Amino acid sequence: MRLSKAFASILACVVLGTGQAFAADPYEINVILPLTGGGTFVGQEESGALMALQDSVNKTGGIALQLANGLIAKHVPIILGSSLVAACSAIAPLAKDGPLVYCMSPGYHPDDGTFVFSSNVSTRDLTTATIRWLRERGLHSIALFTSTDASGQDAEKSFQATFALPENRDIKLVDSEHFNPTDVSVSAQMAKVKSANPQVLIAWSSGTPVGTLLRGANEAGIDAPILTTTANATYAQMRQYASFLPKDLLFPGIASLAQNVVTDSATLKAIDSYTKALAADKLRPTYLATTAWDPAMILVAALRKIGPDATPQQLRTYISGLKNFVGVNGPYDFVKYPQRGLGLEAAYVVRWDAAKGSWVGESGPAGAPLRSSR
Repeated sequence: MRLSKAFASILACVVLGTGQAFAADPYEINVILPLTGGGTFVGQEESGALMALQDSVNKTGGIALQLANGLIAKHVPIILGSSLVAACSAIAPLAKDGPLVYCMSPGYHPDDGTFVFSSNVSTRDLTTATIRWLRERGLHSIALFTSTDASGQDAEKSFQATFALPENRDIKLVDSEHFNPTDVSVSAQMAKVKSANPQVLIAWSSGTPVGTLLRGANEAGIDAPILTTTANATYAQMRQYASFLPKDLLFPGIASLAQNVVTDSATLKAIDSYTKALAADKLRPTYLATTAWDPAMILVAALRKIGPDATPQQLRTYISGLKNFVGVNGPYDFVKYPQRGLGLEAAYVVRWDAAKGSWVGESGPAGAPLRSSR
C-alpha cells in the first residue's frame, strides 16, 4: 500500500497462474485522510486499518481474477474518504455524476440515491441509542458541550432532535456550551457546567480538542460520567489523557467495541477476521479502524462481483441493492438504509475500562439496557 498525506492506494494484487504468480498492475482506491492537525488520531487509525486490509485482501486473492479479465479504468471511479464531516461535505458536490464517494464519517448524511455513501452508524442513530440508555438508567439531567466545527454542529443538531422525541420528555438539558476546537482552555464554560450539576456531561469533539474538554472537566471537579464521540475511542488518546480521564467515560458504540454483548455469530466471525488481520500488522481494533474497514470490504465485494473496470454507476447500483453483507459493524442492508446500510439496531453504548485497557459494551442493540447492567 502506497500512502501519502493526501492519498492511499489499496488492493495491490497478484494474479495467480498455473504453478506461479504473475505481477499485475494494482487497482487503486483513492483515500483522503487527515494525517496531520486536529484530525491526526482519526487518520492514523484509519490508515493503519487500510494497510492491514490490503494485506488481508491480497492474501485471499485480491481482485486478481477480475484484473486478469478486464482492463483497469484510467479514470478514478472511487474515492474512499474523507474522515471528517467538513471534508465530506466539500467533496460530495463534486460527485453529482460520479465517482462513487464513500465518506468515513458517520456525521455526514448523504442524500438517498446519490453517488455518496457514509460509513458506520449515523450520529442520529448513535444519539438516539445513547439517550435511550441514559433515560432507562434514570440519568435524565444532561449538559451538552460541543465544538463549533461541522462535527460539533452535527452532533448538537442530532442531540437536540433526540431530546425532542416524545419518549425523551423527561430528559432535561440543564446546560449547553460551545467551544472552538483551537481553544486551549474551557474553564469558564466548565464552571457553568459544574454549577448546573448534570448527571451526565456530553463532551463532543473529535481528536486533540477533546483533550481540552476532558482536562477542563477534571480541573473543574466534575465527577459525573462523561460521554464523548466514538471518534475518540483510540488507544493513543486513552494513553495520552489517562491522568485526567473521568471514572466513567462512555461512547456511542458499535459491535466491534461491544463484543461482550454481541450475540450474532456472523458478526462475531467478521470481527474475529478483522481483529486477526489487524494483529498481523501489529494493530489493535478501534472504532476508527472500522470506519475504514467495512467500506473498503464492501468496495472489494463490489469489485469482485463487477470487475475492476466497474463504473461509478455500476458500483452505486451494486451497493444500493446490497443486503445481508455482514461486517464488523453487523449486517448491512442498503435497501432498508440507503447510503449507509446500518440503522439504529447497530448502535450500542460502550465504556472505556481502564483496568482492562479496552472498551466494553454497556448496552444491547439500539441502546437497550442490559439485564445485569451495572
